[in-house]
Amino acid sequence: MTKGHVIFAQNSNINYVRQAYALALSIKKYNKINQVCLITNDSIPIEYLKVFDHVVSIPWGDMSKHSEWKIENRWKIIHCTPFKENLVYDSDMLLLGSNDHYWYHLENYNLALTENVVNYKGAKITCDDNPYRRVFEGNNLPDVYFGLHYFRKNEKSFEFYKWLEVIIKNWDKFSKNHTKINTQKTPSLDVAASLALLFGDFNVKNDILSFTHMKPKLQGWESAALEHWHTFINYHVNSDLGLSIGNHNQTGILHYIDDDFLTDEIIDYLKK
Repeated sequence: MTKGHVIFAQNSNINYVRQAYALALSIKKYNKINQVCLITNDSIPIEYLKVFDHVVSIPWGDMSKHSEWKIENRWKIIHCTPFKENLVYDSDMLLLGSNDHYWYHLENYNLALTENVVNYKGAKITCDDNPYRRVFEGNNLPDVYFGLHYFRKNEKSFEFYKWLEVIIKNWDKFSKNHTKINTQKTPSLDVAASLALLFGDFNVKNDILSFTHMKPKLQGWESAALEHWHTFINYHVNSDLGLSIGNHNQTGILHYIDDDFLTDEIIDYLKK
């Protein structure tokens, strides 16, 4: 198989498989190139199975047994995917329109990471504007997001993922040595991916990949208590999954962050 969408989902106190199901529904709804691979070791409701073209088990044991965020196994993605070209998503995302055009624009890349994110008003978020990115700003790290990325399954991408494996498995060493300012004690895939770019010769610069990032402070909301953003601001979903937030129509990919946002009503809209 040539092209496909990949979602890694490993349940914790959050049902990431349910999120992956909603994301897969949105991919099927809007895209002509819509093969979806789910990577998980969790049980999958029979209803969900029909939307996934491939379900692959996480190999080589579970490195994230004691982790809330369940990111320690995600370096295994390249070993699991059946596709040659891959778009990889965080499970808490929804497509609000087709991104079939990505394949055309990325066909000459080995690897592309997201560098451009916007808030719900469409304003671009820079590293300087982003209070969640102090480790990047303080250590002059490449400002990239692993949550939406593309790779072609080849030697260069295997090299990148190998760096991810090494960094995640040796997080304390790498974080202390290479992020001396605002050091993060727990592993972060964004930071790990950024460090991998420093150690390997990877050209990931692109203006193609982007998503709307709904972390509260990126919207200009100062209170971190606004994590449940959908209870703070009006939003509207219609039967075609047209979504507006605060009277701003949303397009592209929404990284909604808060699991409570994903209501059964939204899933029902997607199923129709």
